Amino acid sequence: MSLNLFVKCKECGAIIERKKFIENKYVCNICGDYEVLDFKKRLSMILDKNTFEETNAHANFYNPIDFPGYLEKHESIVNKTDLDEAIITGRGFICGYKVMIGIMDIRYMMGSMGVIVGEKVTRLFEDAQDNKIPVVMFIASGGARMQEGIFSLMQMAKTAAAVSKFSKEGGLYISVLTNPTTGGVSASFAFLGDIILAEPRALIGFAGKRVIEQTIKEKLPTNFQTSEFLFEHGFIDLIVERNNLKETIGEILKIHN
Repeated sequence: MSLNLFVKCKECGAIIERKKFIENKYVCNICGDYEVLDFKKRLSMILDKNTFEETNAHANFYNPIDFPGYLEKHESIVNKTDLDEAIITGRGFICGYKVMIGIMDIRYMMGSMGVIVGEKVTRLFEDAQDNKIPVVMFIASGGARMQEGIFSLMQMAKTAAAVSKFSKEGGLYISVLTNPTTGGVSASFAFLGDIILAEPRALIGFAGKRVIEQTIKEKLPTNFQTSEFLFEHGFIDLIVERNNLKETIGEILKIHN
């Protein structure tokens, strides 16, 4: 059985024809498990073909507190992937509507937010404000980046301020929460969207479930910190299957155009 022709579902172990897996947007047709996407796969699914133009690319590495081993870890990821940070930003078209888009990629240090991520997110909203076009963000993050200490936490306020300024100018911000959306990112720009969408069964929260249970001394529901739980409690506007995501965003852009 060729590894090039088939893939194995990480959740249920089913062997799936690679072509059908890709056609189904990297979703297992047996158990419905969603593969976490890198930025290139996400771009190809969401943006109109050949419309993406990257902005603020190739930021210089920054180690504000001289954290030991941080540079080596960065260089290792750069050598193994097509990333030099945890977010890609740019402009393009979705269903014919021009947008600024940001896509986080967990292959770079679990999509954690440091100074450069905070700066790129801020510039994304500033560019959108200057050009009076909507912002669409695909969130996937483990939270603030430990290796940058207090500087990473400051990005929560910085990005939130950029979103607030954009919103006051009448800008439309669509936030799409994917698996996982946690920590300082969920506590800042991820949940500040005018419209908040999510993929099914995504892990979404701030602190870990076990930490919360140990703190409040109570057992939490089995579906706690999932898209479905947050939708049920009013934190998310809509859960959208990946096959319908582009069309749903297109409809929102059409209404607000």
